[in-house]
Amino acid sequence: MADKDVLILAIESSCDETAAAVVKNGREVLSNVISSQIALHTLYGGVVPEIASRKHIEKINQVIESALSEAGVGLNDITAVGVTYGPGLVGALLVGVAEAKAISYARKLPLIGVHHIEGHISANYIENEDLEPPFLCLVVSGGHTHLVRVLDYGKYEILGRTRDDAAGEAFDKVARAIGLGYPGGPKIEKASQNGNPEAIVFPQAKIRDHPYDFSFSGVKSAVLNYINGCRMKNQEIVPEDIAASFQKAVVDVLIAHTMHAAQETGMRRLAIAGGVASNGVLRSGMRAACERRGIDFYHPSPILCTDNAAMIGAAAYYEYLAGTRHGWDLNAVPNLRLGER
Repeated sequence: MADKDVLILAIESSCDETAAAVVKNGREVLSNVISSQIALHTLYGGVVPEIASRKHIEKINQVIESALSEAGVGLNDITAVGVTYGPGLVGALLVGVAEAKAISYARKLPLIGVHHIEGHISANYIENEDLEPPFLCLVVSGGHTHLVRVLDYGKYEILGRTRDDAAGEAFDKVARAIGLGYPGGPKIEKASQNGNPEAIVFPQAKIRDHPYDFSFSGVKSAVLNYINGCRMKNQEIVPEDIAASFQKAVVDVLIAHTMHAAQETGMRRLAIAGGVASNGVLRSGMRAACERRGIDFYHPSPILCTDNAAMIGAAAYYEYLAGTRHGWDLNAVPNLRLGER
């Protein structure tokens, strides 16, 4: 390896994926190994934190070994260790943080704690060589809906966030209500392909005096009320129409708020990130909205939208260049806010 190359061993365990990756110079992924627990948690209709933590403990060593093997490197080649330390499930985070600290201590490597949302934003750097700050980023996942102005690498201004349910959380709850199961996002999208998005008009919330903030609990409740109303009146329930109409309501709000922010801030580059960013309707709608306004649109591949360690490695690289280093007191911070250190 050339001396100038920076190799980050990255670890991600914030929810129900145990992941490790080796990332070279922030943008080249040498390996990206993910051990998913979806099949396990599907039995319970959602993520069970205690089970997730135990599975991380079982899988983390072999996932890291696989990542190093796939990359064709050993720990002696690694420049620094990056790890998600928040936000997320505290028990799940602790497994990754403890592992990263152990490797860092044993090999005398710099330790870099990474914010999970910063990781999602940084996923866009991996496949888009021309993307550099400043730009606007919509982060939409199971636990987060943030509208962020990326001022520089590692420097962010949150313009808007959800006041209640995140978009992905609403997808999960509605999918459960109409009998599609977990995980909700992909199942809602698949069902909606056979549904009519104009069949039912669900509300699209706007928050007075905070035009960039989101609220999805209202549309979720509207879906539940619609289903209950149909049952009381013995009317036919068409899950595909509900899925398509609900998806439209959520996507329309995400696009409208993001375009408003782009117009007000004058940003000419826009990216999306997070698990819901793999939704085809959101991608195509956002791309069309950007094209109409002359805005450059970026998004990661679906594998880089869900929780993965490659995005943590990309974020850790820029934190490494900025001089960020953490000590052995690094701990899991389940409610860590973007921009906090």
